[in-house]
Amino acid sequence: MDRSLAPGHLATLVGDFPRTPAYRGLRKALEELIGDGRIPLGTRLPSERAVTQVLGVSRNTVTRAYADLVAAGFATARQGAGTYAAVPLDRRRAHDHALHALGTAASTEGVIDLNCAAGAATPGVAAAYERAMAALPAYLASDGYLPSGLPALRALIAASYVRRGLPTAPEQIVITSGALSAIAIIARALSRPGDRIMIESPVYSNAIEALRLGGGRLVSAPMADPLGDEGWDLAAIEATLRQTSPRAAYLIPDFQNPTGFLMRDGQRARYAAALQATRTTAIIDETLQSTCLSDDPMPAPFAAHATDAFTIGSASKLCWGGLRVGWIRAPRPAVDRIIAARVQMDLGSSLFDQLVVAEMLEADGALATRRTQLRQRRDALAQALHEHLPAWCFRLPDGGLTLWVRMPHGSATQLAADVERKGVYLAPGPVFSVEGGADTWLRIPYAKPEAQLVQAVRIMAETWSESARDTGHRRNTTRRLIA
Repeated sequence: MDRSLAPGHLATLVGDFPRTPAYRGLRKALEELIGDGRIPLGTRLPSERAVTQVLGVSRNTVTRAYADLVAAGFATARQGAGTYAAVPLDRRRAHDHALHALGTAASTEGVIDLNCAAGAATPGVAAAYERAMAALPAYLASDGYLPSGLPALRALIAASYVRRGLPTAPEQIVITSGALSAIAIIARALSRPGDRIMIESPVYSNAIEALRLGGGRLVSAPMADPLGDEGWDLAAIEATLRQTSPRAAYLIPDFQNPTGFLMRDGQRARYAAALQATRTTAIIDETLQSTCLSDDPMPAPFAAHATDAFTIGSASKLCWGGLRVGWIRAPRPAVDRIIAARVQMDLGSSLFDQLVVAEMLEADGALATRRTQLRQRRDALAQALHEHLPAWCFRLPDGGLTLWVRMPHGSATQLAADVERKGVYLAPGPVFSVEGGADTWLRIPYAKPEAQLVQAVRIMAETWSESARDTGHRRNTTRRLIA
C-alpha cells in the first residue's frame, strides 16, 4: 500500500526554507527531512502542482527540486505514479557492532565501545548476587521451570506499576529472558508473518531486527525534528496509521532510543486514541523508563491510555546487561496467549537471575546511585562535545542512556568506519532506521566512565577534522584539474 504525504503537512515540515534560489532551498529541506526519517522512505511526495500551490512557488521550482532529489538518490520517480522518498544506496547499510560480539577481551583491550548503550554493573549488584545465592537452596527441590516467572519477582514488578498509577496484578506479568525476547514473544502472539507493524524512525536497532525475524512487514513512523521539543510527529503518525492499518505498533514513549524524547501525557492520550481508531495494538517498550535523570514527575504509563497495550520492561539497562531478565505486562485476557507463545521459544528465564533482580528491586538506594552516576556521565559527554565539537548539535535529554547528535556535514557511516580504526566503536544514524537515512546523525551512549567518553570525543573530533581537511584538499585538486 502506497503512503502519501499531504501537501499541507509537507509545507509544515519544510517551513521557511531558503529561497535564493528557491529550488535549491526546497531540495535541501526535502533531502534533510528524508535523510532524517521525518519523511519515511517509500512515501509518495505531493504532486508538483499541489506543492506549487501550498508553498507559493513556481512550477519550475518544484520540478527542478524534485529532479535534483532524484539525481541525488533521495527520491525515485515512477512514470505515471509520482515521486517517492528514498535514500542513496551507500547510506542504506551501516556496521553495527551492537548486534555482534566485538571479539575476545584481548582483541578489545583499549577499545572504547560506544555501540552498546550499557555500562558496568550498578553498585549493589554483587551484594544482590550474594543474597540471591543464599535464597537459592529453597528452590532447588523444584524442577526450576517457571514459564511465567518467579512469583516474588512478578509481585514486585506488578507493585511498581501500581505505584505509577497503573493497576496491575502479578498474574499480568510474564518474566522473559530480556527485552528483545519480550518483543519477539509479543510479536509472535499478536501477528502472523506478513502483518504490518508500525515502528518509530529512528528507533532501537535491535528491535528492528527482532520484529523482522518475527515476519513483520515494518512500516516506519517518523519522529519530529530531533532538535525540537515535540519528539513525535503525531499528525504524520495518524496519517501512517490510517494509510497502512498495521496490526501492531512498537513505540518507546519513555526516553526514546536513540533520541531521548519523553512523551507527554497529552501526546500519549492522542497517540492511544489514534491506535484505537485503527484497531492497532501498542507494544510499549519501557526499558528506559527507570533512567529518569530529573526531579520532574514522570507521565502516567502509556498503558493507562491504551488498556489493550502490551508493556515491556527490563533490568539490564539500570542494573547490568549480564542480568538477562525482562518482562511483559499483558492485558488480562491475553496472558495465556503470551505464555503459549513464550513456551515455543524457551521454558523460562534463569531462576537465579530472577532472584538477583528481585533483590535489586527491594534494595534501598541502589538504583538512585545508578541514576546519579548516569547524570554525571551525561553531563561529562555533553561538555566534551561542546568543547571539542562545538558545531555538532544535540538535545540534552532528561533520561535514557544516549545523546542523538547531528554532524553539520559529512557521513556518520564514514566517520564510524574511520574512528573504528582508532579503537572507538560508534553506531551511525542509518543503523536506527528501517531502510537507511539519518547519515548525519550518531548515537553516543553515556553509560561508560567519564574518562572514556572524553577520550572518545577527542578521537572523533580529530578524525572528523582530518576528514574535513581531506575533503577540502580533494575539492581543490579537482578544481585545478578541471581548470
